[in-house]
Amino acid sequence: MKKDNLWRKYTNEEKKKVQEVCDRYKDCLNHGKTERECVSQAVEIAQKNGYKELFETLEKGEPIKVGDKLYAVQMDKSVVLFQIGKKLLSDGMNILGAHIDSPRIDIKQNPLYEKEGFAYFDTHYYGGIKKYQWTAIPLAIHGVIAKKDGTIISVSIGEKEDEPVFVISDLLVHLSGKQMAEKASEVIKGENLDLLIGNCPIEQDETLDQEEKEALKANILKILAESYDIEEEDLLSAELEIVPAGKARDLGLDRSMILGYGHDDRVCAFTSVFAMMNLAEEVTERTLCCILVDKEEIGNAGATGAESRFFENTVAELIAATEKDSQLLVRRALANSKMLSSDVSAGYDPLYADVFEKNNAAFLARGLAFNKYTGSGGKSGSSDANAKYVARIRKIMDDADIMYQFCELGKVDAGGGGTIARVMAKYGMNVIDSGVAVINMHAPYEVVSKADVYEAVQGYTAFLKRA
Repeated sequence: MKKDNLWRKYTNEEKKKVQEVCDRYKDCLNHGKTERECVSQAVEIAQKNGYKELFETLEKGEPIKVGDKLYAVQMDKSVVLFQIGKKLLSDGMNILGAHIDSPRIDIKQNPLYEKEGFAYFDTHYYGGIKKYQWTAIPLAIHGVIAKKDGTIISVSIGEKEDEPVFVISDLLVHLSGKQMAEKASEVIKGENLDLLIGNCPIEQDETLDQEEKEALKANILKILAESYDIEEEDLLSAELEIVPAGKARDLGLDRSMILGYGHDDRVCAFTSVFAMMNLAEEVTERTLCCILVDKEEIGNAGATGAESRFFENTVAELIAATEKDSQLLVRRALANSKMLSSDVSAGYDPLYADVFEKNNAAFLARGLAFNKYTGSGGKSGSSDANAKYVARIRKIMDDADIMYQFCELGKVDAGGGGTIARVMAKYGMNVIDSGVAVINMHAPYEVVSKADVYEAVQGYTAFLKRA
């Protein structure tokens, strides 16, 4: 079944709307390079559209009523939005779920060292990356440092034009004969992904005879103390992430695409938030929900990942406030829900056509990409949506004139990947993967079509209204 390029069907007026949505998306992408920053963006957008913090509302004893818009945050790294519908929560919700973590490099707990005239931060990569792609490009540091007195210090270095950037060095081509003979997975070792952060020793006190033994490290600590009022031990309780420096940019002479860091999966996360806001003034039959989670790239584990009880516990609070305190009703609410597990799909790249099965590949500018199943090999790790639900999704999209495609993540034995779908499906709800086709997935800079970003917002909105 051939789907035509979306740009052929858009009117000039629609193209303007595409650009408006994508400008908003790029701004979110630029200000949301970590999970914490994405949560902050989502909450800011929600509050502007009348959302209130759920637990503050409950503590005040305010009743939860139809039309209320509420949010809850877990450890500043996951967030869930609710818009209360006319039907009981136990009748089920229409849910959009996406993850907001992206492959990156993390700074270790004891990171700072100097070696042969350079100062470095020791690192550990996060998620599936091609390590060689992260060398010799400008990098920024984002995150927080938590001090023992309870102070939380936000850090962002390398995004403004007057700020320094950082780099992971690579071997010059003139001396890399042995390196070039290595397998791609071994060209750069994980322990060699250390961040170069300095080359200047601390200024010596001329009145003292003793020379500083680690003068480079001492200078970095002096800068950190002056800039952030921290000492070396405070890095033990820091969450600092290394990400590509710079903004998302229009790609192509026709400006039809976006090049940026973190499309996987923020292109689905922010479009899901936009879809929720599209309906913020409507009173819907069913309760609408959007959940953005952390840790998908490392298996959904942890207190902020999809495997945590955060979402279930939050639903339990709402059930107790609107119906009665009942675990049975909580289970019914989850089992009766319908969900789009909003995650990206591998965009067909004609330069690497051998790993794709063309009839079942996702193409850029051909609309929302649905994956009935993901996983690897023999569908390992997949939830595999049932046929009746797939038919229902097709009808919703067709009735709303949404362009969409059904696809797989490459050839059967080429590899594979997973999403949060299997985690949410354990509640018995209907779930299917849907998202945006991405080229360069998991690279420092990924590519999406502006048309697909727009179509995702429209498709997610239609699902929320009609599922």
